[in-house]
Amino acid sequence: MVALTWAPWRPAMELALYGADGFYRRGERPAEHFRTSVSASSRFAAALARLLGEVDAALGRPQRLDVVDIGAGCAGILRHLLAHAAPDLAGRIHPVAVEVAPRPDGLPDAITWRDAPPDSITGLVIANEWLDNIPLDIVEQTDDGPRLVEVCRTTGTERLGPVPSPEDLDWIASWWPLAEPGDRAEIGHPRCAAWASVIGRLDAGLAVAVDYAHARADRPPYGTLTGYRDGATVAPVPDGSCDITAHVALDACTASGQRAGASATLLTTQRNALRALGLTGARPPLDLAHRDPRAYLVGLRTAGEEAELLDASGLGGFGWLAQTVGTPLPPSLADLASQAGGQGQSSTLSDSSPRRM
Repeated sequence: MVALTWAPWRPAMELALYGADGFYRRGERPAEHFRTSVSASSRFAAALARLLGEVDAALGRPQRLDVVDIGAGCAGILRHLLAHAAPDLAGRIHPVAVEVAPRPDGLPDAITWRDAPPDSITGLVIANEWLDNIPLDIVEQTDDGPRLVEVCRTTGTERLGPVPSPEDLDWIASWWPLAEPGDRAEIGHPRCAAWASVIGRLDAGLAVAVDYAHARADRPPYGTLTGYRDGATVAPVPDGSCDITAHVALDACTASGQRAGASATLLTTQRNALRALGLTGARPPLDLAHRDPRAYLVGLRTAGEEAELLDASGLGGFGWLAQTVGTPLPPSLADLASQAGGQGQSSTLSDSSPRRM
């Protein structure tokens, strides 16, 4: 009879995702299991290219412009930026893909592949659907107070474990208070620390986290922990057979980034951010179908792709956390921040933000 191995969720997720034979360590690619903005359309990378141009201008067009993609997958964003950058910019871009999986075949030699972010960055950092895969613990409220939830690594069965640490309890009190027995919280301080480390490595420029998100006023009472495999939602069994993810408390990450030295902040939705960067989802004029049928079909396809990226009930509902060091927010995002007022922290992040498809 095989003995069952029990552990709190954080170490169980760490082994399942990043252990020696973990889901990501062995080279699984996100697009094979769920739909992301990167795989949905090159228009996402086109919007980031505009953002990169604004960051470059704000930094005075330095001789070396770092572009770091954390959780890069197959480095689709970096490939696009290299292929479509203006000649003056392309020669100055230093692209870095941060990913624990093996380097994919055919990746351009110009792209550096490493398993941790550089210690010093001047330019743009992109963390698209990275924070949601940083392992965390789960607590459940009982009549006697919060208890850690333990999980069997081979079956996914759960049981209540010990009292959370003081650090866990402090984070819960600040960001995810529990009210009733049975309520759960996903303890996000590992994500906060990871994001703070990104801001701490940024000498000058912009860091953007794009992810499933919720805000303190709208935390889901029973959490968001989910598994994905081959395009389907599955039970989050931490045996390495599936991706395991949980939505991100981006408001808590915002505060951590500010403590780490962020100069300016915008917390908003992908819909708002991409519209500010020029995506509209608008269909081409009908008369174009008569004047230039090919251009009309291309316009229809572009409109459809942009509409998917902007869909408030889908990819457009993702949270965007943008923080700078040593520079103001880029003009496109600064306009959003001014509309929201102050730091531009939006109240639109909630449990209605999408799950993976």
